[in-house]
Amino acid sequence: MRGLGPGLAARRLLPLRLPPRPQRPPGPQLSSGPTVAGALVRAMDELLRRAVPATPVYELREKTPAPAEGQCADFVSFYGGLTEVAERAELLGRLAQDFGVDHGQVAEQSAGVLQLRQQPREAAVLLQAEDRLRYALVPRYRGLFHHISKLDGGVRFLVQLRADLIEAQALKLVEGPHVREMNGVLKGMLTEWFSSGFLNLERVTWHSPCEVLQKISESEAVHPVKNWMDIKQRVGPYRRCYFFSHCSTPEEPLVVLHVALTSDISNNIQKEFPHLGTFSSLSPIPGFTKWLLGLLNSQAKDHGRNELFTDSECKEISEITGSPLNETLKVLLSSNEWATSEKLAKALQAPLMRLCAWYLYGEKHRGYALNPVANFHLQNGAVMWRINWMADLSFKGITGSCGMMVNYRYYLEETATNSTTYLGSKNIKASEQVLSLVAQFQKNSKL
Repeated sequence: MRGLGPGLAARRLLPLRLPPRPQRPPGPQLSSGPTVAGALVRAMDELLRRAVPATPVYELREKTPAPAEGQCADFVSFYGGLTEVAERAELLGRLAQDFGVDHGQVAEQSAGVLQLRQQPREAAVLLQAEDRLRYALVPRYRGLFHHISKLDGGVRFLVQLRADLIEAQALKLVEGPHVREMNGVLKGMLTEWFSSGFLNLERVTWHSPCEVLQKISESEAVHPVKNWMDIKQRVGPYRRCYFFSHCSTPEEPLVVLHVALTSDISNNIQKEFPHLGTFSSLSPIPGFTKWLLGLLNSQAKDHGRNELFTDSECKEISEITGSPLNETLKVLLSSNEWATSEKLAKALQAPLMRLCAWYLYGEKHRGYALNPVANFHLQNGAVMWRINWMADLSFKGITGSCGMMVNYRYYLEETATNSTTYLGSKNIKASEQVLSLVAQFQKNSKL
């Protein structure tokens, strides 16, 4: 989302929490064992043969009737009964490998296009040949996905199916170019279905349906909702809560936006004032502590070498804790106890602030910000505005990001330019405070 509205300090965006996977339906079950694996594979092959619609010839593409609804429903039912990750991966791998593009047809149509390009023909003839080629490039499983999307709950099923596919790839249960291609095709279809034209934006109040309030409470990934009074405050005076839902799943929150109305850019989540402020977010920094602990571990293996803290910082922290820095810090950062010591918190402020600035600004994944929240806001054209010390004193805030949070500020007239610059040249626009902390890191720390 680009603009957040005047005087809004947005705090979090939450993904939809999908329901638990249905259990295997009643009836004869396949017991474990090598022969069963073969039986299950044969059942998969038979299912795919029946469920995946054949590609009609080009001339009959608009006249061939859609497959019976039951065929797609059979696939959904069979897939829902597979409770093991490896079983689902096997089915998806077979779908990707055996029901993709007909490469023979693609080669034939490509040759036809090349031949026409070398001969003086009317444009209509060439355009039709190119259309035939495009048609041949559509994989068969796309038709299955398309027809499943028309079933009741079909779009939700396909979202879960892609989540399973990504999980299977991460676990190395299914790999290869055919799988990556199918993932890309499914991603493209979901992107079209979840475009803004199919999304509904609704405001949540204390008078919203209990089911919506319950789902938003359960999906809170940043600051857990304690009780009903807590959620009542979050949707009460000087607060705004909105969610996007899809037309196929009404009143099912896909993205939730919590907003606090403040007098200026907030530097902690304990603050609230009844006045309008500016366009900004106060965002968590998930992954920072984990990243820092990884650096400390790698340095400990290298003969206790320390290149993250200055000598004076090491000495001060060691005097407070009574132990060498590397030994103590890993233990301290794994809990929230260090934040209760005023001396220790003060000694850690400068090094942790500059390390956090580097994590947000300098650590990259494929050229973009490694931190997913930072990447989200930067893609939307925000400026990395301010890193706030001790902004989140909750257990999750201390253990996840050493209590720090970061503001992303939106200048509405610049968001489009900033977004294009970040996506194109991967340059991060940041304030003087962030850049100053990055410079301090480059001067005092090494990686």
